[in-house]
Amino acid sequence: MSRALRAKRRRSALRTLGFLSPWLIGFAVFFAYPLVSTVYFSFMEYDGFAPPVWVGLKNWSYVFNDYVFFWPALRNTLWLVAVMVSLRVLFGIGIGLLITKIKTGAGVFRTLFYLPYLAPPVAATMSFVFLLNPGTGPANTILESVGLPAPGWFTDPAWSKPSLTILALWGIGDLMVIFMAALLDVPKEQYEAAELDGARAWQRFRYVTFPNISPIVLFAVVTGVIATMQYYTEPLVAAKVASGVIGGSGQQFEPGYPDRTTLTVPQTIYNLGFQRFDTGAACVVALVLFALAMAFTAILMRRRSGFMSAED
Repeated sequence: MSRALRAKRRRSALRTLGFLSPWLIGFAVFFAYPLVSTVYFSFMEYDGFAPPVWVGLKNWSYVFNDYVFFWPALRNTLWLVAVMVSLRVLFGIGIGLLITKIKTGAGVFRTLFYLPYLAPPVAATMSFVFLLNPGTGPANTILESVGLPAPGWFTDPAWSKPSLTILALWGIGDLMVIFMAALLDVPKEQYEAAELDGARAWQRFRYVTFPNISPIVLFAVVTGVIATMQYYTEPLVAAKVASGVIGGSGQQFEPGYPDRTTLTVPQTIYNLGFQRFDTGAACVVALVLFALAMAFTAILMRRRSGFMSAED
């Protein structure tokens, strides 16, 4: 190989690295370095102040065997991933279909469904807890007036996670807009052909609508799983308000009220790292959360044929 050709290839490689450098720097600073540091500190006894000390698998053993919040938080998070993500996707598709079929006032309904999504998470959660308050909330007052049972909602361990799911469905506006855009992009010619073949509503949805919006469904499921694995603000605020611990110094609060049913994995990371100053154990939980998110995403991507049509 001639010297001129080698120099040309070197310049080409340097030019390519120059174009890639913003991404490479961002990847190294915001992903690779934090990930490597998390793995490193998971084997250390470190409180954030004193120098870290190597302890091997002690942190891992403590999290899996002795930390009482880990397994309830993991079970709650997996429940929310399975139930909340599924219902949000189904409701998003349903509301999107409903609004695309409305001939008059579609803009009004679209605005009404989208506005709750814009509400700040803390304010929305506090309002929901007060609305569903078992003693004074209007929700139970209405249910009792029509002879229906009034649940304990955020104060009842059996209803706390369903209440969080209802809160998530109330803010369905983001998925509604995404699915509306996908539904409006479905070719009308395919619907006309299906109607000529005698296809009913369910058959038109199964064989025309769903194959066309399946990439968006996959996107909604993957992003929903990742977001739910990081679910933190709403369950924490709901638990604090429902237990009466809204704020103020000196107040004792056990995460996950009631009975640890609103406890999620991100809350345990905060509890370990910033309340107990056990950075090593917090890094262990963070790695478990990262591994679960990657595993769920990999499974969904490998089984994307269930969402994607043959042409995709």
